[in-house]
Amino acid sequence: MSTILRSVPTQIVMTRTFLISDTHFGHDNICKFTRDDGSQLRPWDKLEDMEEALVENWNSVVSSSDRVYHLGDVAIPRRGLKVLAKLNGRKVLIKGNHDIFSLKDYLEYFDDIRGCHYLDRYMMSHIPIHECGMGRYKGNIHGHLHYRSVLGADGQPDLRYKCVCVEHTNYKPIDFEEVRAEMVARQESLGKL
Repeated sequence: MSTILRSVPTQIVMTRTFLISDTHFGHDNICKFTRDDGSQLRPWDKLEDMEEALVENWNSVVSSSDRVYHLGDVAIPRRGLKVLAKLNGRKVLIKGNHDIFSLKDYLEYFDDIRGCHYLDRYMMSHIPIHECGMGRYKGNIHGHLHYRSVLGADGQPDLRYKCVCVEHTNYKPIDFEEVRAEMVARQESLGKL
């Protein structure tokens, strides 16, 4: 008796890496915050509308196998963490200044929790690192500043820093490859590569 072996096509799953910060799930007042010019910080009047849009935006770009580094301030208060159950991807939290709850509260939704993370010689943190620490890194990818940017001594944005707060990423996670390409182009414009 002969056996016929059939090859089963394998599906190659390409995982991507995404970055985001400062979602502020559960934060009732975030929709009331304003920019320096008095305009509304986020384009929603109600928390429920903001959370629904953020979940839809997130899941429109992130698959279940993708990695997402959330660079802090994920939820304020604790009840906001429940939104994370609706989000695609394998998540890692880089703790922010508002991520103050017990680690067990976060571990229900995150694969890992860290203070910072290094990826391809980029330092990922919640709060931007001090410029004197930049020498060993290609750049600093951070959150915390919402719509603002790190400024250099000349008052212009310091191109070594990239803010991935939702206000900078069209309210959805941004692909690390896109960030890397932007950072490489910035460094080339500075003549540092």
